[in-house]
Amino acid sequence: MIPDNSTNLLYLSDILPKKYPSFYKRFEEILQECKIDYKLLPGTKDIWAVDYMPVQVHNGRFIQFVYNPDYLQKSQKLKDTISNVADICLSIFLTPEKSDIVLDGGNVIQWTDKVTMCDKVFKENRNIKKEHLVLKLQNLFKVDRIIFVPQDPNDFTGHADGMVRFLDTNTVLINKYSNENPEFETVFRKSLSDAGLKYIEIPYAPDLNSYVSAKGLYLNYLQMEDIVIIPTFGIKEDDAAVKQFEQLFNGCTIKTVNSNEISRNGGVLNCISWNIRKNNKDNVFFENFDVYDLPFEGSNWHHHVGDYSDFIDESDLI
Repeated sequence: MIPDNSTNLLYLSDILPKKYPSFYKRFEEILQECKIDYKLLPGTKDIWAVDYMPVQVHNGRFIQFVYNPDYLQKSQKLKDTISNVADICLSIFLTPEKSDIVLDGGNVIQWTDKVTMCDKVFKENRNIKKEHLVLKLQNLFKVDRIIFVPQDPNDFTGHADGMVRFLDTNTVLINKYSNENPEFETVFRKSLSDAGLKYIEIPYAPDLNSYVSAKGLYLNYLQMEDIVIIPTFGIKEDDAAVKQFEQLFNGCTIKTVNSNEISRNGGVLNCISWNIRKNNKDNVFFENFDVYDLPFEGSNWHHHVGDYSDFIDESDLI
């Protein structure tokens, strides 16, 4: 697997600058300052690119899982936010390997030899025996093991990217929960310890008045090669979170971006980012006929509900 700290090309939804122009302007300034190679995905229907785009296993291999999450089945408006990933991939000349497993990219947290994900994957694939599903995932990811953690009961999406991120091969970062659900927190920490992982807690300041908001979710940062961009929210926990990240990622460029606008609708920086590793030897023509360096097969390649709070009744999600 390709960990986030080895990625060097960032894709964002083409509707992000339209729906959140102020946020996008701030974010784009940071991307340019850090000299991050970034592009927009054409024809998207929501901004949470990590969830529907393929998972990169290595430079020449991408896996497209079935993107049909249960939390988008409650109304036609929600169903209409499901992007046509096949068309998006076609438009960027990407041919991923297709899997019949239902899995959102936000639930795949990878290191080179292992993957962590929430156990919701079993719920969404009841047609596949648990042991067979685990073997299929291991074979697709080409990893030694998959570490399953319990779904956060306050996160109906069941995504791991708001719960756990790899710092190195033996250490993960997790939220500093405030004992709001002691049974879940105990089982969650134990699942990591039993897997031989050490964990470091970072500040966590969730908006307890909203079931959708990702405000206070610092763990949903964007990490790329030698760069970490941290979401901030204009709250007192910001300073402590940034200071801890500077210590943890010593040697990396650390930047912050106020992410309040997108956080209100359920996600932050990792949620909007499809960051991959490009192979400079592969040149592909894209829709605007500029040459980009995207590898693709055949060229030899905290929770959030999506941007739905403007028409979603939070009570329907419980």
